[in-house]
Amino acid sequence: MVMDDKSDLKLTQMCSCAGCAAKIKAKDLELLLQEVHYPLDPRALAGQSSGDDAVVVKVSDDLALVQTIDFFTPVVDDPLRFGRIAAANALSDVYAMGGTPFTAMNVTCFPLKEMGTETLSLILKGGLEKVLEAGAVMAGGHTVQDAEPKFGLAVTGLIDPKKMVRKDGAVPGDVLVLTKPLGTGVLNTAHKFRDISPDDLEGVMTSMETLNKAASEAMVKVGARAGTDVTGYGLLGHSLEMARNGDVLFEFQAEAIPWLHGAEEAYLRGNIPGGSISNLDYVRPYLEVVGEVPEHILGLMADAQTSGGLLISIDPSKVDELMEAVPKLFTAPKVIGRVLERESSSGYLRVIGK
Repeated sequence: MVMDDKSDLKLTQMCSCAGCAAKIKAKDLELLLQEVHYPLDPRALAGQSSGDDAVVVKVSDDLALVQTIDFFTPVVDDPLRFGRIAAANALSDVYAMGGTPFTAMNVTCFPLKEMGTETLSLILKGGLEKVLEAGAVMAGGHTVQDAEPKFGLAVTGLIDPKKMVRKDGAVPGDVLVLTKPLGTGVLNTAHKFRDISPDDLEGVMTSMETLNKAASEAMVKVGARAGTDVTGYGLLGHSLEMARNGDVLFEFQAEAIPWLHGAEEAYLRGNIPGGSISNLDYVRPYLEVVGEVPEHILGLMADAQTSGGLLISIDPSKVDELMEAVPKLFTAPKVIGRVLERESSSGYLRVIGK
């Protein structure tokens, strides 16, 4: 079969929102879910009511299934790398719970007539690469016609219920560790508008297609108390979920936050995803700022991430062991804050500046 080439069409120009910035706003999602009453099942150990990254369903005392689905519009024009990034992002929800991916199925929406079979084939190939890297079985999928391209995975993972990492386990005295730098949202937006250097584009793509596998295995090995992956609701949005679930205060040191190269400059040039703006608006009622913290730093802390790293709450005595256990595949994990007791009248988040 001769494959058609329609490479003059750019993936990022075919969609109005890119990547995890295309998620429904946190506030809107919160409201609409109040009208949908899912019955709670005692077999569900996490996810149905806890707001965790995936649902965990008990099979036996020593085995549970982790189930998740994630797909989105393109963040880069290279179809092979878009496939890798979307797959890494979908697999991340299993890793965030401390699970191991077992099977994956493609979820694909695509304008085949406009973009051609070759582009779609490369997207699927990129996704397959990451599924195989994760050690999972690619078990088919489902594809439909759509005006905007979208790709992701439905993933089933395996987990020992006793080693499951949830969002609600953080306790005062813990430190907060971030395993990837922030800034994918603004850099992806800069790419969409052709306002990014080749080196910065390569850096953000490398970050997004790096699996959270090693970080997850290290998190489980050292006994992390709580964790999540940082995606569409940004560091502040996902931290709010964790802090509320544990009824604690997350305090961040602004100067400790790691950024992808070029992220601050891209933000200051106006490459700000709409999702990042709504994220910051959503967390402000729960956020205290102490000292001098530039507004663009708060904006970047709320930046809508695609395939971000893990945010881990851990006993301080375990930090060195965690750092040693994570191979330096992209960048070293970094301590960015701590967990404190929350007063009843205070918010859940605090950012400390100069």
